[in-house]
Amino acid sequence: MPEIIDAWMQLPNRPYLLDSMFDSLRRWPTHWRSLAQENPGITHDEALATFRAQGVQRVLASAWWGPAGPMITNDEVAAATQAHPGQVVGIASVDLHRPMDAVRELRRCVRQFGFKGVRVLPWLWGLPPDDRRYYPLYAECVELDVTFCLQVGHAGPMRPSEPGRPMPYLDHVAHEFPDLRIVGGHIGFPWVNEMVSLMMKHPNVYVDTSAYKASRFPPELVAYLRGPGRHKVLFGTNYPMLTPAECLAGLDALGLDAETRALYLAGNARRAFKLSP
Repeated sequence: MPEIIDAWMQLPNRPYLLDSMFDSLRRWPTHWRSLAQENPGITHDEALATFRAQGVQRVLASAWWGPAGPMITNDEVAAATQAHPGQVVGIASVDLHRPMDAVRELRRCVRQFGFKGVRVLPWLWGLPPDDRRYYPLYAECVELDVTFCLQVGHAGPMRPSEPGRPMPYLDHVAHEFPDLRIVGGHIGFPWVNEMVSLMMKHPNVYVDTSAYKASRFPPELVAYLRGPGRHKVLFGTNYPMLTPAECLAGLDALGLDAETRALYLAGNARRAFKLSP
């Protein structure tokens, strides 16, 4: 069985699944809506069993922290990494409005729990990634040798999408922190060409395909993945929104050669997050 690493998922809890902020996501017949209706108290073990059954060996599980406070705490994610070593890799989330507290929390997560990155959602904070409040985190990621993750593209919840536009905001960051590994999540639609141009320009900028089924990848992303972007695109689900099986359906139709397919499903995530084999 080929190795598969999910570069973007959450281990959901009841507050996360049911929060009114995600009402727009629950309008659609996704796994998220099914869980919210049928099993909002899903456990980590239950969620991870779905990944094992659908062929995913490792997941990068993100905490969730917004202006109202944490919804999925770093300690919850740390508990999952400790209960499932080798299967769960932690990605921190922090309070962007308190930059030094955010830096200290990132240090704690990396040094105490072995987390491999931090994720901030620009739409959630209403701040593009070149806002000054991100910059202490960027410097600390470089010092700790961990990856910075963010959402790129439109916002699914009913929030303005402009902070997720790659140009010029993320371009500024990549210029000012060339050593920083950056993974943009959710493809970058409708600004896919902007995201592709950033990846072609900056060696340490990557994108993952979370929140999209393979059958819905924009043609320009598929062309990039088949060619110069074979080392830059990572598989992801955005679970609980979609399951691995849903995201992988249609992968064969993309026409990837064996090496590109292996890089997309796991190899690129290992490099972008410096994961051990």
